Amino acid sequence: MRFMTSLKFIDVVAREGSIRKAADKLAITSTALNRRILQIEDEIGQQLFERLPGGVRLNTAGEIFVQHIRSQFADLARVQSQIADLSGIRRGHVQIASGADALRRLLPETIATYRAAHPAVSFNLARCYGEEAETRLFSLDADIALIFAPIRAAHVHVAATLRQQIQCVMPADHRLARREQIKLRDLAGERLVLPTAQSGVRQLLDTGLLRRQVDMDVILESDSFEFMQNFLHFESSLFFQIPIAIGAGGGRQGAGQTDGFDPLLVARPMDPADVAPGTLHICHLKGRVLPVAAAKFLDDIITTLRDTYPDDVDQ
Repeated sequence: MRFMTSLKFIDVVAREGSIRKAADKLAITSTALNRRILQIEDEIGQQLFERLPGGVRLNTAGEIFVQHIRSQFADLARVQSQIADLSGIRRGHVQIASGADALRRLLPETIATYRAAHPAVSFNLARCYGEEAETRLFSLDADIALIFAPIRAAHVHVAATLRQQIQCVMPADHRLARREQIKLRDLAGERLVLPTAQSGVRQLLDTGLLRRQVDMDVILESDSFEFMQNFLHFESSLFFQIPIAIGAGGGRQGAGQTDGFDPLLVARPMDPADVAPGTLHICHLKGRVLPVAAAKFLDDIITTLRDTYPDDVDQ
């Protein structure tokens, strides 16, 4: 696998944008790493990097070559996973890109259950949204993506979807806690804590607010679910999430329960006439055969969602 090692060097330099930083990460000297790059460029007959004062950057040939490298590594991981399965011991490494929504409850529980059966499988999780998650699939930095936003790229294959109604989360003694549903007009005069603009939850809220022309008192924005949740203990306010992040109703959207979420808070669904339901997309790269470990874990995610939300999963 010496050739694969050389390919890994190119990939690390591309990611770091610096031969010196890549050499530190690879625990070799900058001189040795630069010599290895020059040898590969000589074999290919093309330069792969532009040498800049502050580092290096892939040129067009380099971008093509690095995509080939990542495909090679992905194929090798798939083959190694298949070989490991022959022995009855599932091994592998699963890379996931996901928004904070799925990272809070769904993925910790699903991964722990999977690893209880297959402890030799490791995971890497990156918190990202929308287009960034799609890019990670294309660059093979993610095997699976969970995206609560419209899918924009043609290279993304949607294995399953889950409909989710936005929930308004509030202190249990809040005046709106007695409502079965929350309308946008009910939020007038309330202090709101909103997720940042790249969040699918925020995009749905903004669309509803624009359509209803409701002015809101937004006191802060954050991309941290935990921060927004904890903030409500110190200042009476409202924030918004989807059921998979809070366990609302144990799968019965609109029940308003917060299963293991926070005993001092309750969740009430937004009126779908004001804020449309959103869709969580469970995706992988179109045309890619996933390694066994990733493929089986993808099946587990879909099974878990179907068991919890039997009326809201499409496959």
